[in-house]
Amino acid sequence: MNEEVSKKLELIGQTLRESEVQGLRLRGTDWFAWATAGASNTVLLTAETGVAEVLVTTDEAWVLTDEIEAQRLKDEELPANFKVYVNPWADYAARESFVRDVTGGGKVISDVFDNAKRERPISNLEQPLPATLQKHKRVMMSSELERYRQVGQKASLAMTEVLKAAKPTWTEYQLAGAGAEALWAQGLHPALTLVAGERRLPLYRHATATGEQIGQQAMLVFCARGYGLYANLTRFVCFGKLSDERAELHSHVREIEAVVLNLCQPGTSLDAVYHALAQAYEQHGFPNAIREHHQGGTTGYLAREIVANPTTTDILTEGIAVAWNPSLPGAKVEDTFVILNDGKLENLTFDPNFPNVEVEGRLRPVPLYN
Repeated sequence: MNEEVSKKLELIGQTLRESEVQGLRLRGTDWFAWATAGASNTVLLTAETGVAEVLVTTDEAWVLTDEIEAQRLKDEELPANFKVYVNPWADYAARESFVRDVTGGGKVISDVFDNAKRERPISNLEQPLPATLQKHKRVMMSSELERYRQVGQKASLAMTEVLKAAKPTWTEYQLAGAGAEALWAQGLHPALTLVAGERRLPLYRHATATGEQIGQQAMLVFCARGYGLYANLTRFVCFGKLSDERAELHSHVREIEAVVLNLCQPGTSLDAVYHALAQAYEQHGFPNAIREHHQGGTTGYLAREIVANPTTTDILTEGIAVAWNPSLPGAKVEDTFVILNDGKLENLTFDPNFPNVEVEGRLRPVPLYN
């Protein structure tokens, strides 16, 4: 862990020199986890920023927090690479004064400018993070990938456990709750648990759970967070035989997904993947499906770092994780993959105990019959 953090602090130091600024502040849950090799500043799960932040100057690396959180973070979260500054919880101005002191009142770059978060700068002296540093965050080091494998396996095991236990009389709330409980039992944050039962499944792509019974089939979606990294996966459970029409829809999405997975090679642009998906939908007889749901993209310290669209020219490289979710009414497929150094994809969320079929050399999930 300390070695990984040291490498990242070197990258940050290089960024400070190139940007000619005196400091860097990282407040987001994603950036905090990245800089600290998987530590968490999260208390409120839905918050984009946490109870501590990273401050790096040309000379030192700090974690800034308040007196409520400091001891727990020191004992349970933080690597030894950081000094800790503690301000009184009721005196946030003291922290700002400290930042001005250690940066000489100079310019600071900060993640609060991340366009995806649409946050405003806290200070006029703060500037956005350069694209080079954002690219470093999206490419997994070997130690990050090892943690990511753990998160993926725990999330997929939790998914299998829940769907094997599910009953058609459960409500969507019960299935979502069982999913969240299984993730917590694995030490993962249930950042998202979508559920659609038999009636709602063909109607909504983003089906948040309701009190309705799931009936003869259901979809469960996880965005599970551990060490700041997101494992994204979708699975289905059926009680009784799936109709031929529904089974065919699942087959279509697996074949469409194979097109995008085959394109996930270093050097491929995300817009090229998007256009290939649009063409695949059309070839399968669903020309409008590309517009009915986002198709996924790169993942990592956010559930989606970049969502692919017709104008995303970002290039895939070795070490980038992806999570695609092609869908049709009542059918979807999703797992989290990482691009390895030989250009092959490793499925981080594969559970061999979940029913699967081979599609173009990869084992892909099929609905679980209970």
